[in-house]
Amino acid sequence: MNRKYVVMALAVVLLFGLGAGAALAKAPGEYKMVLVLPGPINDQSWNATNYAGLQAVNKELGTKMEYVENVQAGDYESTFRNYAERGYDLIMAAGTQFDEPAARVAPKYPNTVFCVVNGMNAAEPNVMPVLPKEYEASFLAGIVAGHVTKSGKIGIAGGFPNKLMIRLLNTYEWAARIGRPDLQVARAYANSWSDVALGKQMASSMIDGGADVLFFYANQVGLGAIQAAKEKGVKYVGFASDQNSVAPGTVVASVYFDFANMYTWAVKKYLDGTLKPVVNGAGIAEGIVKVAYSDEVSPEVRRIVADAEEAVKKGDVLFFLSEFPEKP
Repeated sequence: MNRKYVVMALAVVLLFGLGAGAALAKAPGEYKMVLVLPGPINDQSWNATNYAGLQAVNKELGTKMEYVENVQAGDYESTFRNYAERGYDLIMAAGTQFDEPAARVAPKYPNTVFCVVNGMNAAEPNVMPVLPKEYEASFLAGIVAGHVTKSGKIGIAGGFPNKLMIRLLNTYEWAARIGRPDLQVARAYANSWSDVALGKQMASSMIDGGADVLFFYANQVGLGAIQAAKEKGVKYVGFASDQNSVAPGTVVASVYFDFANMYTWAVKKYLDGTLKPVVNGAGIAEGIVKVAYSDEVSPEVRRIVADAEEAVKKGDVLFFLSEFPEKP
């Protein structure tokens, strides 16, 4: 055959091949996706926030992401394997505790992307975590607490003393001391995400010790703390989701994550092929962190928090702190 015709034939094959490939690209709803949650979707905290993100993704992008809730620690790996074996394209999991299980399972399923929300471990080719900058949110929450307390004593608690939680609580405590360096702080860890009774017990102990503002970041454990705060007449700063309606008059403000924005951003990047095996961070500047106030918080405190938000966006936190005569 004439070389000219061979080249032309090859060009036609390539042209139609590329066209066929483009035509065969899957629509968002054809991707198999699932979100793995460590607790119930109605916990009014971490799991509810992530579930809201899933709902936004399905609505905004036309995906059909499924979810499985109340997955216990001993079942993390088997749950990952189950969905990967069934050919799921994207497995998202809500919480740092999924980092190690994902790292162990992912190498065996290179065609599945594992995306841990709040994850810190990335690995090529398919471990692609998304990290909300929770410490930025706790910075704002701490400012609220430091200005709301009357006794000069606050209580804070986390689920487990992992690296992210310690940084979050350190930032909260540091921010609470802005303008009030004499602040006393009681800190504890529940070593649980689900023990409501333990949360109530821990909070009661802090209140009996003089704390008049509480902050718990421990999922359902925090609901017990809100109960104790309500019963004993002290204030509470909500976190992760808008908890103001859980106990009006007790929860004075909530610093929460707009996971609708974050999930939509992350999944859109997955769909267009730009989600990479790195730790992808998002916080105040990306529109992920929001603040909901009750009437208990004065306009002056709101202004200070708004100034802090702008300082974080601009990278001028030290300049923001310079406005206060006494700094921690």
